[in-house]
Amino acid sequence: MKKFRKAAVGGTFDELHKGHRHLLVKAFEIGENVLIGLCTDEFVKKMGKPHMTASYEARLKELQAFLKKSSLSDKAEIIPLNNPYGKTITDKCIEALVVSEETEKIAVKINQKRSEAQLPPLEIVTIRMVPAENYKPISTTRIRKGEIDREGHLLKNL
Repeated sequence: MKKFRKAAVGGTFDELHKGHRHLLVKAFEIGENVLIGLCTDEFVKKMGKPHMTASYEARLKELQAFLKKSSLSDKAEIIPLNNPYGKTITDKCIEALVVSEETEKIAVKINQKRSEAQLPPLEIVTIRMVPAENYKPISTTRIRKGEIDREGHLLKNL
């Protein structure tokens, strides 16, 4: 049973991995429709990631392929994200926001901004980071470093 008409989720979704898929699937579990904010190349540069990031177009294609394979495309809207908030601070239709433990602080800020704009707060659904084989969270940084693959399998002994 769906809980919200519209949920939102955002991210860079670089090297679309098990953790990303878990976050996205959760958003579709709680939302009939899901607004997915995909960080633009300009926004990614401002984040100062410790590794290179695939282009917006490449990340968008991979995200679309995952949604299609999971039969979720018809319930998803992907928009470019130029800042941490996107439409979540202006869209009256969004009811919930799915975040990881890592990005929960941004969700709290979003609700503060919504409150200032006289919008109802979003229901914040926080998921735990998905652990790799060595129990440390799966992350794009670890994948880019060659420590793990996208499923969290160790690639070298550290």
